[in-house]
Amino acid sequence: MKKLVNKVAVITGGSSGIGLATAKKFVEEGAFVYITGRKQAELDKAVKEIGTGVIAVQGDISKLEDLDRLFKIIKVEKGSLDIVVANAGYVSMVPTDKVTPENFDKTFDTNARGTFFTVQKAMTILNEGGAIVVVSSCVKDMGLPYYPTYAATKAAERAYVKTWAGDLASRNIRANAVSPGPIETPFVNNQFENKEAAESGKAQFAELVPMKRLGEPEEVASTILFLASNDSSYITGADIPVDGGLTQIK
Repeated sequence: MKKLVNKVAVITGGSSGIGLATAKKFVEEGAFVYITGRKQAELDKAVKEIGTGVIAVQGDISKLEDLDRLFKIIKVEKGSLDIVVANAGYVSMVPTDKVTPENFDKTFDTNARGTFFTVQKAMTILNEGGAIVVVSSCVKDMGLPYYPTYAATKAAERAYVKTWAGDLASRNIRANAVSPGPIETPFVNNQFENKEAAESGKAQFAELVPMKRLGEPEEVASTILFLASNDSSYITGADIPVDGGLTQIK
């Protein structure tokens, strides 16, 4: 039996990687899905890949007017919402002494601010019994020298989830986080200057992981599906690592 029949979901950053894999799984499980992203061409490609049961809305989560437009469209077309997957994010490898105000602001505006207001605005049309899943990162738990701003924003997302789980419990809305390790996605590749650097960097990531490989987007999407469905009906406020044991085995 399908797990998300008659559910309406929104997935930010849904045009590639984890977001796209999640959108595919949701549609397969019976949901109608809205995906967002900054680039219209990538959204169009994603819609073609997913097939039916999906609508793309171009937008940037760091722009509140784009979020307002997104949730207005969902309200007009569907009336309400059942699942929010806050997946969109920004990352760059910059050590503390090289972080500029522009880099700091872009990272926090997208991850910390954008994620917060994505969920805040979704709450107004989120049905009782709904689910919020935030895609955080294992980086927040590791103290890696090249990710001071990114790690801080992902720690903020973890804190949001705990707060939302308590705030929304009276509406039977669950809020949880997923913290991926290194995953084979454009998000990882885009951190590097070129293809050769990306392959070298990913090999180093894989060596750190106890399972000695990068994860696949579908592996994270399966965990998101679990948290969005009634299979996890007694789980809220949790942070589930999907990292091949990277932060779990010392």
